[in-house]
Order: sequence, then C-alpha cells, then structure tokens
Amino acid sequence: MQFVHFILALAPIIWLMVALSVLKMPGYKACIITVIITAIESVAIWKFNPVFMLTAALEGALNALWPICLVIVAALFTYNLSLETGAMEKIKKMLASVSTDQRVLALLIAWAFGHFMEGMAGFGTAVAIPAGILIALGMEPLPVVVGCLVVNSMPTAFGSVGVPTTTISNITGLDVVKLSGDTAKIELLIFAMLPFFLIFIIGKGFKAFKGMIGMIIVALVSFLLPMFIFATFVGPELPDIIGAICSMVAIVVFARMRKGEVPEEYRAKATQSADSEGSLTLKEAVIAWAPFLLIFVLLVLTSLVPFIKQPLSAIKSSFHIYLGNPDSKLTFAWVNTPGVIIIISAVIGGLIQGASVNTLLSVFGRTVKNNVKTIVTIMSVLATAKIMGYAGMTPDIAAFLVTATGKYFPFISPLIGTLGGFVTGSGTSTCVLFGPMQAETAAAIGSDPSWLVASNTCGAGIGKMISPQGIAIGAASAGLTGQESTILSRAIKYCVVFVVVAGVLCLVTFGGAALVYLVLWLVLPCEQEPAQYGRDPHRNL
Repeated sequence: MQFVHFILALAPIIWLMVALSVLKMPGYKACIITVIITAIESVAIWKFNPVFMLTAALEGALNALWPICLVIVAALFTYNLSLETGAMEKIKKMLASVSTDQRVLALLIAWAFGHFMEGMAGFGTAVAIPAGILIALGMEPLPVVVGCLVVNSMPTAFGSVGVPTTTISNITGLDVVKLSGDTAKIELLIFAMLPFFLIFIIGKGFKAFKGMIGMIIVALVSFLLPMFIFATFVGPELPDIIGAICSMVAIVVFARMRKGEVPEEYRAKATQSADSEGSLTLKEAVIAWAPFLLIFVLLVLTSLVPFIKQPLSAIKSSFHIYLGNPDSKLTFAWVNTPGVIIIISAVIGGLIQGASVNTLLSVFGRTVKNNVKTIVTIMSVLATAKIMGYAGMTPDIAAFLVTATGKYFPFISPLIGTLGGFVTGSGTSTCVLFGPMQAETAAAIGSDPSWLVASNTCGAGIGKMISPQGIAIGAASAGLTGQESTILSRAIKYCVVFVVVAGVLCLVTFGGAALVYLVLWLVLPCEQEPAQYGRDPHRNL
C-alpha cells in the first residue's frame, strides 16, 4: 500500500514532467492542470478536507505572489528600466571593455554576477538579470538561459543572504555554522564543475575550452575559496556575496591580461564597435550602474546591519489562511523583502538616470503585463506544493524512499531535495518541506542530521535548475515564453549528473571529507590536524 501511495503522490510531478518534456505544453497550462490533479488526488485518495485543500492552495498562491513573484517582477523591472533609460547600453559598453569574448562575458555575468545576485536577492534574479544582459550582448537566448539555470543551482543554499540555510537551522535546531560548512563540503565538487559546464553550454561543445582553461580556473578558484572559508567558519549569510565579488574582480583583472584574437565564433556581436567608441567617465559609469549598486548597498544594510534590519523586519503582517492547522500562519514582510528593496533601488536608480515618473509607471506596468503567464505558473506550482505537503502526499513520497533504501538513504537524500526544488522552485520552501524529515531519518539510521539536512539543501538547488517556475523565469527574461519544454530537455541531463554526484558524496562521507581535507591542506597555513575540519567518517555509515 505504501508503494501505491508513493506512485499516486508522484502522479502530479510525473504529469508535469511529461507535459513539459513530451507534450511540449506551455508551462502555465501544465501547472494549472497539475494543481487540479493534485487537488483531486488529495481529496479522493488522501481524504483531505476540501476546505483545507482550498485554503492550502490559497496559501501557496499568496506565498507565490509575495515574495517570489514580487522579486521576479522587481528584477525584470530593473532590467527593463535600464533598457528604457539607455543605461544597459552603457553597461554593455563597459562589459565590452573587459572582453569581447562571449565565453569570458558568460563567466563574468552568469557565473560571478549571477552568484552575486543570488547571494543578495535570490528568487530568480540570478537567472533573469544575467540572462537578460547576456542576450542584450548578442548571445543566443536558449544556451544562455540553460547556462544560467545550471550555474545558479549550487548558490541556492546561501542565497538571499543565507535564508534557506538559516531557516532550516531554526526549524531543526542544528548549529547554523556547522550546517553551513557541511553544505559547502557537499557542494564543493559540483561547484567546481559549474563554470566548465557553463562554457560548454554557451560555447556549444568542447571546442569552447580552447584558450579558456586558465580563465575558468581563475573564475572558479577566486569564488570557491572565499565561499568555502566563509561558509565553514562564519556562516551562510555571506559566502555567495564575498565569493562573487572576489570572482568578478579576478575575472576582470585576468581578462585585461589576456592576449590574442578572439575567435569570430565567440566574439560578442553587441561589442563589435565598442573599441572604436570613447570610454565612459566615472560619473557616467556610476549612473549606469546606479540601480544595481543601490540593490547591493540596500540589501546589505537591510540584511546585515541590526539597527536597520530589525525595525524594518518588524513591519509585517501574519494571516491564518490554511484552516487545517490553527498554528499555521503566512507572514508578509512589507518592507524588508528583496522584491521591495529591488523596486526601491530601481526607482531611485531610474530617477538618477533621468527617467520620469510616467516612464517608471509605464515600464513597471508593461513588465507585469508581459509576465502574467509566469506569475500564473509560479502561483500554480506553490499551490501544488502546499496541497501536497499539508495533505500528506509529500511525506508519503519521502517515507517510501526511506523504507526502500534503509542505510543507503544518504544516497537518496539529495534526490528528495531535488524533488522538492523541482516542485516548489524554492530552496527555502524545500528546506521547510523536507528538512525535518531528513534530520529525523538521519537519527533513525545513525547518520549525522546536519549532513543529511545539508544534502537536502544541496538537492533543492539542483531541483531549482529544472523547476517550472525557474524555467519560466528564464524563458520570460529571454523572450522564450512557450519554449519551457525545450529548456527543460536541455537542462535535465545536468540535473541528473549533479544528483548522482551529490548522492555519492553524501553516502561516502569519507570521500567528501577527504576532498575538503585536501583543499584545506593546500590553501590554509594551519598547524592543526585536518580532522578538525571534517567529521568521523563512520558516523554516517
């Protein structure tokens, strides 16, 4: 009976995969049908109270609108406004001064700047904004979107100033620094693969690596070392941000030092005439980057400075929407949420760039109108996730996997996180859905709860790569709405590779620890025994 429930609980997910990848159905239509299937199953099979089902769906839809859809609209509004004011042309010109090589620009924007956006804001900004910029630089939309989705998988754990990791730490009671460090250890090898996959995707094959290995290693190491050190010894708030800033600086410096002609195949078309144009003054550069600089400054202030963060965070409202649990409340942060901060930054930046109030309103309205289907997609997926979670469908999926795998559950642990990331499109939501179950399972099989909870967070990032709303965000930013199934078919193979690698690292924990020991031995001038940085390999076996 447990297996039957497992298959039935998976039915909405299976339908969604088939609808997108086989039937080539637009994302918003497939997701609406998914909600209907989930609702019918929850009531007919799991005997979920119809009123509870409807309020669960409502809670998911409202949670999708605020903050997820809000931050997506905010990110796209920022980008569209920069197009309207002409600032994006100046940004393109500055980027062209770094390199005219599409591969270098992909590392700078999709890898480094994308990780920066994930660390600062998350919620789709790390896909939408870098993809929009790269396409504006003349790159082909489909490879750009797939590349951005792939490289945005691992930074999820430390996205939005560490929200996914800090959230699950609060829920499970696990030490946040240890959990952050364990997550970094599991993700280390996959992180090392990302820039290589990015160049492979953008450059359309192994030929793209010619003359790029040194640049890839510079981009990788300059991000990975500070990310790992901050995650292991400080906590989850800053690894993405610090690593991204270091990587951006390193890429720019190394690009200036590179010599030789860029192959015509990889020459950014939008930069062909950049060399013949005059360079921008410092004032012009600051004005062009104003919205993005303000996003960085305001998010840092509202996230890390207590006397600013605390009063703004207090401006919130909580509502009892789901009626099946009297303690269940949905909280809306009205000011201190990434979407609001990004919109404020965009408006101020737009005014600095000379945009009128009418222009601001017009661009914002057009942004919302053009992304209605994306909003519907995300609302539908979150409604599905809430119904599955409250009805018991999601726990049934996890329970069967635990029963079927036993002591080998650590290999499956990232897969569960991946399923959550696929369904919810959110690292935080996946941590909330499956984190406690992972911790309880770890205790039951004699494993380290922190290790399995970290593997769940890692899996959530992998699942985001192929989540309908993540794909919808990428499609919207690239003008590929309606081609979600094509994007999914391109991205899913990378997802499979990452899930297998993460599973092996989680199961063979000594192998994961050995990799960490090697890195620490190479880069840290410490006298201590390396064992202090890892764990007893027998604790998880």
